[in-house]
Amino acid sequence: MSTDLTTPTTRDDAATVQGIYEAFGRGDVPAILDCLADDVEWERHSEDYGVPWLEPGTGKDHVAGFFGRLAANLELTRFEPQAPAVGDALVVVPVLVEGRVLHNDRVFEDLDVHVWWFDGEGRVQAFKHAVDTKKHVEAFAAGT
Repeated sequence: MSTDLTTPTTRDDAATVQGIYEAFGRGDVPAILDCLADDVEWERHSEDYGVPWLEPGTGKDHVAGFFGRLAANLELTRFEPQAPAVGDALVVVPVLVEGRVLHNDRVFEDLDVHVWWFDGEGRVQAFKHAVDTKKHVEAFAAGT
C-alpha cells in the first residue's frame, strides 16, 4: 500500500508538531495543550522508570504536569528537532537533546525520537519519547 506524504492531513499534522515545538520554545504550555485530545495518552507504550519527565499518563492535566516536572527537574541546554518523517496520522521527529539534571548537575546527551499520533480531528491522540532510557535513569538517579 502506498501512502501519499503530501496529503493535506499529513501536512497539517507536521505543521501542528512544528507549532508545538515553537510553543515549547516560548514556554507556552496552554498553546501546546490546545493541540491535544482531551484523553491524550502521554508516553504511549512506556513503563514508569522513575524519571519524572518520562512518566506515562493520560489527559491534558497529566501533560501539563509533565511540563511542570520537566521544568522542576531538567534544564534543557540543547533541544534541536530534526526533519520529521510524516505518515498517515503519524509524525516522527528525531531530536538532539542535552540536559542537566537540576538536583545533581548530571549532564547527558541523547538522540530522542518523538512519536506523535493524531486523531481524525487533527489533535494529538498520543505521544512517546523514544529515548535511551538507561541514560535518563542514570542521569536522574546519580548521587541519590
